[in-house]
Amino acid sequence: MANPKYIFVVGGVMSGIGKGVASSSIGRILKSKGYKVTAIKIDPYINVDAGTMNPTVHGETFVLDDGYETDQDMGNYERFLGESMPSINYMTTGRVYMEVIRRERNLEYGGKCVEVVPDVPLEVIRRIQEAQKTAQADITMIEIGGTIGEYQNVIFLEAARMLKQKFPRDVAVVMVSYLPTPGSIGEMKTKPTQYASRSLNSVGLQADVILARASTPLDEKRKEKIGIFCNIPTEHVISAPDVSSIYDVPANYEKDGLGDILTEVLGLEQRPTDLSEWNDFVAKSKDGIKNVPIAVVGKYFDSGEFVLSDVYISVLEAIKTAGYHQHLKPKIIYINSKDFESGKLQLSELDKYAGVLIPGGFGATGIEGKIKAIQYVREHKIPYFGLCYGMQLAVIEYARNVAKLAGAHTTEIDPASPHPVIDIMESQKEVVKTSNMGGTMRLGAYPCSLKEGTVAGLAYGKTDVIERHRHRYEVNPAYVGQLEQAGLVFSGRSPSGVLMEIAELPKDQHPFFVGTQFHPEFLSRCLTPHPLFSAFIKAASDRC
Repeated sequence: MANPKYIFVVGGVMSGIGKGVASSSIGRILKSKGYKVTAIKIDPYINVDAGTMNPTVHGETFVLDDGYETDQDMGNYERFLGESMPSINYMTTGRVYMEVIRRERNLEYGGKCVEVVPDVPLEVIRRIQEAQKTAQADITMIEIGGTIGEYQNVIFLEAARMLKQKFPRDVAVVMVSYLPTPGSIGEMKTKPTQYASRSLNSVGLQADVILARASTPLDEKRKEKIGIFCNIPTEHVISAPDVSSIYDVPANYEKDGLGDILTEVLGLEQRPTDLSEWNDFVAKSKDGIKNVPIAVVGKYFDSGEFVLSDVYISVLEAIKTAGYHQHLKPKIIYINSKDFESGKLQLSELDKYAGVLIPGGFGATGIEGKIKAIQYVREHKIPYFGLCYGMQLAVIEYARNVAKLAGAHTTEIDPASPHPVIDIMESQKEVVKTSNMGGTMRLGAYPCSLKEGTVAGLAYGKTDVIERHRHRYEVNPAYVGQLEQAGLVFSGRSPSGVLMEIAELPKDQHPFFVGTQFHPEFLSRCLTPHPLFSAFIKAASDRC
């Protein structure tokens, strides 16, 4: 292919309408045509990375192999495309400006006056092109966060305009727009999308394709209306109704021939779309005959009167995917750990579930509720899977109630604990002392050596793995011996043997009791579920 191609995905009318899933689905379709695809997420925040963003506001922080903390949409890209993305594929306003200022301070602009335009958009374009070269991609998807008309994303839209001006046949623009159906009117309205299209025109861009998000499929009359008033061919208006699963989206787009439309817009060779492997996965997601209720006990579910499941989106999708591939129907129920502390919920509530999972997190809120839940599922033989903090809390619970280390805790919560079984990593002490907190945790992919014959070792089927991390605290090496004597098995360790990566109970003592210091959810893919999640779901299914 002579020139690399770029597809910008922008949002119209309002946020939260699924640009990340749209970008991922388009990428999956184009990959199924045999093209090499990569995906970029642009977040219009001054934050340099997503690691300092409140999860109850922004959702999950997704960690890449190289340790960069990103938006949850990077997880969507990896799951749909089945590939790992490097940090160059994620940028924020803060990261872009930081690089421009670094270059200016380093005299790399040769003494010229550095301006917001064109220098900031040019840095955005440089990063986009570097991501394309790194992946050697035929097609690069670029999702611009936010909504058209917001001040925050103007520089990114300007970058798209400048790139399209330079390479008019190599750049396409897809607008994901919302078509409301007001209950009091009962009719789908196109006017907000028309205004969004004109706002896009005002920054020098014209949508080549409009994905019409709505509660129901778009009829021909409204397709024609959008085509006329938004200045695109009617067939370029793609119906994108609500579907039962995000994994239905690629096939839904293909009903309107989106893949062929985009390759035509970009002047690419027309190739057949082969979604057979993807469709097999989607079929598995629907043919499960056995419900498996899984309780996710967390503390970041509070968002006013709503449950914000995006906080744990990779965990939830990893549970679902592992179940689908075993022809099971995971039914995920959210439990706020603070309800166990307040007495709003009794621990016996956990008897209803086939398995209990405690995901990662930080801080003291809801922690004692989680520890009580862990004790209950350990004693009542309910399959348990603890991730990062969920492993650390399992170690604390075991230390207190089995190893009889009264007052055992993590120094993150109780620096004066008589038995600090979880302590800050040696490499993190200076970081915390100097308050150099952003992007400084133990982040990214690290190797782990597994003990043969253990639950984890049998699940993986090998002795060495690489997993992604995001933490400052670890099992205190000074207590490993005592915990092992009390029966806890550390089945995964760092190659040096110092860092405890996996803690578990033997199979003859518990059907499944496993905690990981790392985040296995970050490596779960739609077509290849993570082996530990698969083992957890299998154990939970056996309890049903």
